[in-house]
Amino acid sequence: MSEAEGKWISNARITGREGPFMGPGFVADAEKAKKFLLEDCKVLVIGAGGLGCELLKDLALAGFRNIDVIDMDTIDYSNLNRQFLFRKADVGKPKAEVAAAFINKRVPGSKVTPFFGKIQDKDDDYYRQFQIIIAGLDSIEARRWINGVLVNLVEEDDDGNIDPDTIIPLIDGGTEGFKGHVRVILPKITSCFECSLDAFPPQVNYPICTLANTPRLPEHCIEWAHIIQWPKEYGATKFDADNPDHMKWMFDQATTRANEFNIKGVTYRLTQGVVKNIIPAIAATNAIVAAAEANEAFKIATYGAESLNNYMMYNGVSGVYTYTFPYEKKESCCVCGGTSTTFEISKDIKLEEFIDLLAQDIRYQLKKPSIRSPGKSLYMQAPKALQEATKGNLTKTMGELVENEDMLDVTDPSLPNIAINIKIKFSN
Repeated sequence: MSEAEGKWISNARITGREGPFMGPGFVADAEKAKKFLLEDCKVLVIGAGGLGCELLKDLALAGFRNIDVIDMDTIDYSNLNRQFLFRKADVGKPKAEVAAAFINKRVPGSKVTPFFGKIQDKDDDYYRQFQIIIAGLDSIEARRWINGVLVNLVEEDDDGNIDPDTIIPLIDGGTEGFKGHVRVILPKITSCFECSLDAFPPQVNYPICTLANTPRLPEHCIEWAHIIQWPKEYGATKFDADNPDHMKWMFDQATTRANEFNIKGVTYRLTQGVVKNIIPAIAATNAIVAAAEANEAFKIATYGAESLNNYMMYNGVSGVYTYTFPYEKKESCCVCGGTSTTFEISKDIKLEEFIDLLAQDIRYQLKKPSIRSPGKSLYMQAPKALQEATKGNLTKTMGELVENEDMLDVTDPSLPNIAINIKIKFSN
């Protein structure tokens, strides 16, 4: 029995003959498909945690050989119950490096290349080399960033026709407890991640006055220790959520605070969850969602079946339930829509108040917006020199700075190389 008939017999059955589920462009050629998977197809996995470990295993066993993996985290004891590529001796080591070494050793022929760092550390040329990018992230901010990069990489001619060779599919997956989702994003073809941003609830922020004066919940005590007490005692020293000594200090401070106000429920695990914004993870859900992502990657690489159109949700709370539907493009999407949004405000509000309004707007969920008007910068968050030069505008009114129906360009670190176009309309 040959290799195609043996080790890759399941792949050959799909790629070597026509069938009712084959995708557009499918050519029945098992050897050609095998060569593409083993030699030519480069896949990037973003995240080597709960989903990432499952993804690397599934992709390697499905025939993908050239895989890069990016992760900025190190291994913690709490990871070992579900992130099965790691062992106790690996605690403290970079997740990407340990996961890559495990797969390379366990699956002969695999070439998994790790990068220990942030996705923002890589430039456009790095991402252009991949045929498929798969995200196993628990961060909305990171998803928005890579989505923006891939949309920007799509090239169009003078007539607006998209060059299909510049489209890099993004397969996104996420889990929370017994629930999960998988979606296939074809930049500028299907809806992008930003199109569905308002479906995600904004991150919970607790008022400083509540934390400082009237805490009522165990989370208030933990955030008080994190936001108020740590800077007071350690100044500019950055809190490291992966440092056991730092986390122990945080837990002790939160416990003391809770005892003062007779608040129950502060635990070490809850402290980790609040400080690190940990999303509940269940190994079975990770396995199901990662398998669905790897399946979509195989379909895209081989055209063996039509890819997901374009959103699948999974719910395992009571039984097993899945539902698939096309998430439609949002015409006003600031990333792939290309249209402007009208923002109606009083001309008497100050620029700093307008920036707060933008940051609170669920449509954008911005972190540190910078604003330019025609011919000048109103306020720039970076670099430091521009921030100093424009901070005087913060106390000026919008009526002093712009004209009615002026177009503003708003940029933010969460949206790489993308400006949100906002038309200002002064209310009476």
